[in-house]
Amino acid sequence: MLSTTYNNNSFFLLTIIILLVLSFVSPSNAQLSSTFYSKTCPNVSSIVKNVIRQARKSDPRITASLTRLHFHDCFVNGCDASLLLDVGGNITESEKTAGPNNNSARGFNVIDNIKAALNSSCPGVVSCADILALAAEASVSLEKGPSWKVLLGRRDGLTANKTGANTLLPTPFETLAQITAKFSAVNLNITDLVALSGAHTFGRAQCQFFSQRLYNFSGTGNPDPTLNATYLTTLQQSCPQNGNGSTLNNLDPSSPNTFDKNYFTNLLNNRGLLQTDQELFSTNGSSTISIVRNFANNKNAFFQAFAQAMIKMGNISPLTGTQGEIRADCKKVNGS
Repeated sequence: MLSTTYNNNSFFLLTIIILLVLSFVSPSNAQLSSTFYSKTCPNVSSIVKNVIRQARKSDPRITASLTRLHFHDCFVNGCDASLLLDVGGNITESEKTAGPNNNSARGFNVIDNIKAALNSSCPGVVSCADILALAAEASVSLEKGPSWKVLLGRRDGLTANKTGANTLLPTPFETLAQITAKFSAVNLNITDLVALSGAHTFGRAQCQFFSQRLYNFSGTGNPDPTLNATYLTTLQQSCPQNGNGSTLNNLDPSSPNTFDKNYFTNLLNNRGLLQTDQELFSTNGSSTISIVRNFANNKNAFFQAFAQAMIKMGNISPLTGTQGEIRADCKKVNGS
């Protein structure tokens, strides 16, 4: 009898020790949940969507811009809303001024408006990192794209990483191999890469991000040979050599404000705007080519892959539990 009691107690203590060790070893691997705010802020999704719906009345670009914010946040320090932090207090450099974001990332005012609306309804509850994730889903679905259950429970980071934003984010001037490596570094595969690139089915890009394709591609003194000739002429008219580099152009000229599969159809016709867009289809021997063809011919396949990739991206190194904080103001760390 004594032996049985001893063995049971030992097993119980061992179980407790193992659970404690696991909780310290992998605190960031706590599961996010689509019902995280079901009791503390049950209307969070509708509040987010309503603010965005209002914003897009005067700014048709805003949905694409908000989707991009979530992407640019998650690739640097994980999905922790570090992108939203301004310089101040312990934040000496902001990710907003990094090369891929400076005078390009936008929609921060709408995030602030969402935060204000949520603070009125359920103050101090919803993190800025979760706002970015919810805003991306709402933006895509509002433009006739797929919907998905957003996993929630992220907390907000206490630091920004401008150096990381300059080195970890994909840029429009890189090769497919370089882009693939950056996605792989955050456990996103080739299908994820192609699907997430499909977010360029809406939104705009400035001339400075693709003009090298129009006049002096890779130092050849000639345009990018993969550019459709008619499309090249159109782009040269919009972006004359030594012209205004900030002029905006539709990423998807066929349906610039709708989330659909036309982006991939454009690639089949050599009408990808950015170098990194067209490379998905024009890189000889690449496994991305068959994925592009599939998405161009099958909207449901694209929508399903995009939703899955967004959920996967949203799970990059989230802060959970007692890590980080719930910012009162998305632009600054609490107490700063």
